[in-house]
Amino acid sequence: MLICTNSGLKCGIFGVSHLHRRDCQFSSKRTWSLTCLPACLDAHNLTRHCVRYTKMSSQVMEKLGSNGVVKEHLQDFSVPSSYETAMEALSSLITSQKRGTKSSVGGTYRKLERMSEYLKILGLEEQIDGLKIIHVAGTKGKGSTCTFSEAILRECGFRTGLFTSPHLIDVRERFRIDGLEISEDKFLLYFWDCWNRLKFELQEKVSEHLPMAPLFQFLTLLAFKIFISEKVDVAIIEVGLGGTNDSTNVIEKPVACGITSLGLDHTEILGDTLGKIASHKAGIFKPQIPSFTVPQLSEAMDVLLERAHELKVPLKVAAPLDNKKFDGLKLGLSGDHQFINAGLAVSLCKCWLQRTGNWEKLFQNDIQEADLPESFVRGLSTAHIPGRAQIVHDTYPESNNSLEVFENSCGDLTFYLDGAHSPESMEACAKWFSSAVKGNQISSSSSFKLKNLEGVWGNGHIRHGSGSMEESNKLMKQILLFNCMDVRHPHILLPRLVSTCASSGTHFAKAFFVPSMSTYSKVTSGATIPSDICGRDLSWQFNLQMLWEKVIHGKEVDTLRDKGAKMDNAKILPHEFLYEDASCCSPADNYFACSAVMPSLPLTIKWLRDCVKQNPSLKVQVLVTGSLHLVGDVLKLLKR
Repeated sequence: MLICTNSGLKCGIFGVSHLHRRDCQFSSKRTWSLTCLPACLDAHNLTRHCVRYTKMSSQVMEKLGSNGVVKEHLQDFSVPSSYETAMEALSSLITSQKRGTKSSVGGTYRKLERMSEYLKILGLEEQIDGLKIIHVAGTKGKGSTCTFSEAILRECGFRTGLFTSPHLIDVRERFRIDGLEISEDKFLLYFWDCWNRLKFELQEKVSEHLPMAPLFQFLTLLAFKIFISEKVDVAIIEVGLGGTNDSTNVIEKPVACGITSLGLDHTEILGDTLGKIASHKAGIFKPQIPSFTVPQLSEAMDVLLERAHELKVPLKVAAPLDNKKFDGLKLGLSGDHQFINAGLAVSLCKCWLQRTGNWEKLFQNDIQEADLPESFVRGLSTAHIPGRAQIVHDTYPESNNSLEVFENSCGDLTFYLDGAHSPESMEACAKWFSSAVKGNQISSSSSFKLKNLEGVWGNGHIRHGSGSMEESNKLMKQILLFNCMDVRHPHILLPRLVSTCASSGTHFAKAFFVPSMSTYSKVTSGATIPSDICGRDLSWQFNLQMLWEKVIHGKEVDTLRDKGAKMDNAKILPHEFLYEDASCCSPADNYFACSAVMPSLPLTIKWLRDCVKQNPSLKVQVLVTGSLHLVGDVLKLLKR
């Protein structure tokens, strides 16, 4: 039995002063009456923080007990029941405090060597090949491609596992079984099993050479553990960053590999040219394993072809899906660019079915090469990713169901969420948003068409021409809610957003710049709202506002910085601000009618809700973009 004693949370890192080892045997014939607790807990607090799985619901026991790997420890196994405790443990694995800084992991092993050692400790090394993996890298669209692939194969009747990153609200989003995020009970079971095995082995044996796994490595290990234990038929694994040195690249024998569209992102790590980035992405190629990519710029494609030739990889270019051939197929993920990702997913799934001997079983060669089976069509049309081209109609906290998602919502306050954070994805986001709000304007009244619009007013809102229907008299306003990290080059993102929207006739009435609630240095649950959100430094948000004003007015606006504006200049605005015309702008007097810095995200959401409550004729459409953290935080608040 293992007992951790005299432990505490010190400086955000879990420390254990000493570990007693007594008669420890990992045998199915023995049960643990007390697991090696996470170091934030001691035996004194065991009854408060732990739960015995023998007291879990019969439904959970039945599901968990069906897995052989789980059966070993179910009879008398105690683990921390607090989900927040698990999140604290995960937070202790973060080795860099902000994006772009190098991870400070010690030890003598290289990254993938560490991953191999961790897999040995967890007993997973020889079982990964049995997952029949589809491995996907890329700059843009890899999450979408993975999601399409999972949905297709699930519709074909297979038990699927999907590992993606990052998560928006809760870390369990990264692990999906049959299209659903893993339950909290199962997550805790597999989490503490991996955590305790690693902690024990590393502290007892090789801690000076092999430190505890950093966050993403641990999550990758956990994904393998979950998918193996849950006996999935196929695991779709999205690369975290790059390819060659990514934690997921311990996969040696995937069934198929895919590389999505390539662009300039994470240049501080992967290099500042398409060729360098393509070299990293091609690192997931394995000798003679069929691989697919999408049409690329020649600089990237040349590198992919060269690497494929070296490894004798049959590399094919998947053509974008042509919806005209498939009776106007409507994809579950919005945006014209998704037909590129869908085409790649179709190729990957066909290859997977053929290489695993399932194509003939399912379709008996009745399907022509150019045709899509019905199961493929169902998967493509039902695939869904939160926070990517997602429309949320806000129904206010008074409603029993405070978060409803509609394809064409017609409410007073609607959020359009897309975590675009690169120039290319921002352009795609702008096209989607413009198309979505135009579709909303048309669908709001069947008797009105675009030609009936009186035009765009100076302050960026649209009013319909006269009509009999109440919805047609709505005052339409498009609002931007934006934040991004400094490494994302907002001086490129914001002009691209404005120009692309303007070319489609969409103009923002206002832009609000607000800090995200979540931080890079802490993992929290979906129920956690940080307590320090109102006291954060807003200097970056003021910089973003100045960039925005420059884009809108076509000239530098340095007034705030020149006059030494302080962070307390961010305040809750009167509701009348929403209606002010752009002509009211007076940069010389530090007054801007086009934009504002808001103190916090919860206050911003409340302000928007109050505005539409006070004016029944007002219809506000809010584009939330620039950061997946921001998108996740908005979704978290809307669900409360």
